[in-house]
Amino acid sequence: MKPYYNHDGLTIYHADCREVLADVSADLLLTDPPYGLGAARRNFGGNGVKRHMTGLVAGKAIPNRDYGDSAWDDATCDQELLNLAISRCPYQVIWGGNYFDLGPSRCCLVWDKLRGNTDYADAEIAWTNFDRVVRVIRWRWNGFLQQNSGNDKEERWHPTQKPLSVMAWAINQAPDTPSSILDPWLGSGTSLVAAKVAGMTGIGIEIEEKYCEIAAKRLSQEVLCFE
Repeated sequence: MKPYYNHDGLTIYHADCREVLADVSADLLLTDPPYGLGAARRNFGGNGVKRHMTGLVAGKAIPNRDYGDSAWDDATCDQELLNLAISRCPYQVIWGGNYFDLGPSRCCLVWDKLRGNTDYADAEIAWTNFDRVVRVIRWRWNGFLQQNSGNDKEERWHPTQKPLSVMAWAINQAPDTPSSILDPWLGSGTSLVAAKVAGMTGIGIEIEEKYCEIAAKRLSQEVLCFE
């Protein structure tokens, strides 16, 4: 299959990952598969409110972010497909691993969002196959409230986007210093951007062309180092 983007060892395929996974591999599977929460729907949670309504800043309402309406998160990722992705890499970090039948893990990665008292989850969990102890990163990510400040705030392109620093931290937890990553559910490309910053190669697969375009643009930009 011809790549949608291919530059400096970073490759994006616009495809259903079922069409590509058997032909690719990497050192580390770093991915955030669909959990079946309907996060790609405008009426997230059935309450008629567009995704990520962010509240007030300095007395002014922050506009709703509309990520469009699509079906990719209507159902939990198929277990057989997830197992295929796992088979392509010796090491795995799977965000939302608590939604899947992946067996026990000695080393879960926990992202504490420092949200305080909200209706959303306080944290997200990544399943790994690492033979290490549990690790936690505390990185605020609550609408317009981010750990980053001022002009360093990250743009949000995707309803389930992870902060760049969290993805980079996840890479750093892997044993044996992996040199390549695979992300079969690429979204807006944060995993590949983190790989680029770390000097790694990577392969991403994304079914939505608009997110392939966003990921390609992000990878084409000069990437600055972060804490």
